[in-house]
Amino acid sequence: MTTGTEESRSVNFGPPRSFGTVLKSKLKETLFPDDPFHQLKNEPLGRRFLIALQYFIPIFEWLPKYTLSFFKYDLLAGITIASLAIPQGISYANLARLPPVIGLYSSFVPPLVYAIFGSSKHLAVGTVAACSLLIAETIGESIKDQELYISLVFTATFFAGLFQTALGFLRLGILVDFLAHSTITGFMGGTAVLICLQQMKGLLGLKNFTKHTGVVAVLKAIHENRHEFNWKCAVIGVMFLIFLQFTRFVKKKKPKLFWVSAIGPMAVVVAGCLFAYFAHAEKHGIAIVGPLKKGINEPSANRLIFDRKYIYGPVKAGLITGLIALAEGIAIGRSFAIATNEQIDGNKEMVAYGLMNIIGSMTSCYLTTGPFSKTAVNVNAGCKSPMSNVVQAVCMMMVLLFLAPLFSYTPQVALSAIIISAMLGLIKYKKAYYLFKTDKFDFVICMSAFFGVSFISMDVGLMISVRSTMP
Repeated sequence: MTTGTEESRSVNFGPPRSFGTVLKSKLKETLFPDDPFHQLKNEPLGRRFLIALQYFIPIFEWLPKYTLSFFKYDLLAGITIASLAIPQGISYANLARLPPVIGLYSSFVPPLVYAIFGSSKHLAVGTVAACSLLIAETIGESIKDQELYISLVFTATFFAGLFQTALGFLRLGILVDFLAHSTITGFMGGTAVLICLQQMKGLLGLKNFTKHTGVVAVLKAIHENRHEFNWKCAVIGVMFLIFLQFTRFVKKKKPKLFWVSAIGPMAVVVAGCLFAYFAHAEKHGIAIVGPLKKGINEPSANRLIFDRKYIYGPVKAGLITGLIALAEGIAIGRSFAIATNEQIDGNKEMVAYGLMNIIGSMTSCYLTTGPFSKTAVNVNAGCKSPMSNVVQAVCMMMVLLFLAPLFSYTPQVALSAIIISAMLGLIKYKKAYYLFKTDKFDFVICMSAFFGVSFISMDVGLMISVRSTMP
């Protein structure tokens, strides 16, 4: 009886597997947990190659199915986001202490790369304010030579792209989850406060200002340079700001009028250019952007710097901004995909972001991701595929080839108003209050990020809040 029971409980473990077989199995489980090729073992070689190509380069999947009826929607969406990309590109380049034309370059090449490798049909590619300021804070404070600074920004973008691509290939998307929702809320809120205070230079017409980003340093600089206040700048800036906030209010009350908010920044730039040209704004102490040369992106691979003397800043900026760009872009892509009952592959998105930043760093672009403002406009405009990013890129190419010099008259105060208006939407005080009522621990994480960014530095504030989420 005992023997029968023992026999019935015996387990057959099967023959032992070799180290190579186990290693292959584990690598496959790690790198391809969804194994898209499992059902193709008996398919012809050509069929397997095509499926693999479509998996790694998504444009080969959606482009053959593309129709003219889709293009009508993507054309409208692409033109709409391009109209937003022009003022944002100039404004955020100014925030990153880069020549305005680099901001325009960054909305030309990266969207083309994303259209080839990206898996989200909703995402609109462009620069973002938080990463722009973080790059300026990490690299700009110790570098006086502008040409050297631009080269180091390209190098930081290259490292950000390498980091993002490596995370995607190694299927390490879980690292992005360390940036919890409460962390992002606090970090973006603190960054928005810093950026708004930084824009007081343009809004008040100040000529001298601090390069530091902390709240105390900026308020001190405003107080010390109060004798430089230009009331004409302030009046114009407030008028632009009121107009931009009104367009956002219209969009909130009537979502179908989303285009009013979308063209608001462009309307401000056009109005500012006309005013500066006909009123000779510079004679009244109102600074303008200055010369913008025609022509598409210049190659910049030869400008990447790997000298040990300078490498620390670009590596640090690349890793931090690369992670923030991934967290923001993937979260936005997923949220819009869920709303339409679709899915996107986070790891493939990481590879797409990485490739567009690596290629961007070699074509005079700085760090790009999927900004919420442009993506929301893209969706509201009815985009059907990544083709809207191609349309945006073509529009930006036309601007760079023929229209760029016209924007040289853009007043700095107009750019400051555009940035402040965008940043006010990032201060989520209602979300912070909700966290306080529902989860005190998440509220503490949110506040540690907010105050750390505001009063210490952006990278320290982020690290404090990330550390707080770890066990």
